[in-house]
Order: sequence, then structure tokens, then C-alpha cells
Amino acid sequence: MLRPFAPGDWVIYRKTKHSPHPGPRASNVTPAKAGDLYGYTVDKFWIVRSIDAQKNVTLETRTGKQHVVGLDDPALRRASWWQRMRYRSRYLAIEERIRRGAETPAATTSEEQPNKPHAEAVR
Repeated sequence: MLRPFAPGDWVIYRKTKHSPHPGPRASNVTPAKAGDLYGYTVDKFWIVRSIDAQKNVTLETRTGKQHVVGLDDPALRRASWWQRMRYRSRYLAIEERIRRGAETPAATTSEEQPNKPHAEAVR
């Protein structure tokens, strides 16, 4: 049995999309019956942020968006060692964005910030 997901795990979510022009990463491309659109899937490389009591997992994207999916969702899977190596830069970009986000002044307490005189407002 696989170990359960934990915060920080690298995962791949296979997202279903529809558009008139599938991108280069599209797979399982099928035309719609009317012929105007295509249905396809795209692998998304996300990081687990949290898991709640209702067995939902919160995933974070490279741009900071968060998606909540069920742990039993068949589109969600753990990245294999090969995928972790091949797509490492995508995961590291998410981790770096998370790290930078944690270091913003809003994330620090007032005791951690040095006392500075307030800038005068320009009118």
C-alpha cells in the first residue's frame, strides 16, 4: 500500500480541458462531435499544501493558485522518481514561490520588523 499524501509532496494532476487549439502538452486528444472543439488532458505539476479531515487535499500551483480535490480522485497521483527528475524545475519553481511568499513582510510579526519612521505622505 502506498503511503498517504503529506504536505510538500510532489504530485501530478491530470486535468481535463476543452478548446479549439490543444497545446503542445495535450494528450488523449479527441475531437468533439460537432468538430469545433477538442477534448484533451494536460498533466499539471503541483505540490500538496494540506489535507483536511474530509479527505480532501489542497494543491498549490506555480502561480499560487490552490485547488482542492478528493484523495480518491483518479486524476491525482504521486510523481514517480523519473517524473520528479524530469520535471524538477517545475516543482522547484513552486517551492521557491512558496518560500518567497513566506518571507514577505505581511508574513512577519511586528516584533520582527525594525522600528522605522513612517514616510510622509506625498500630497
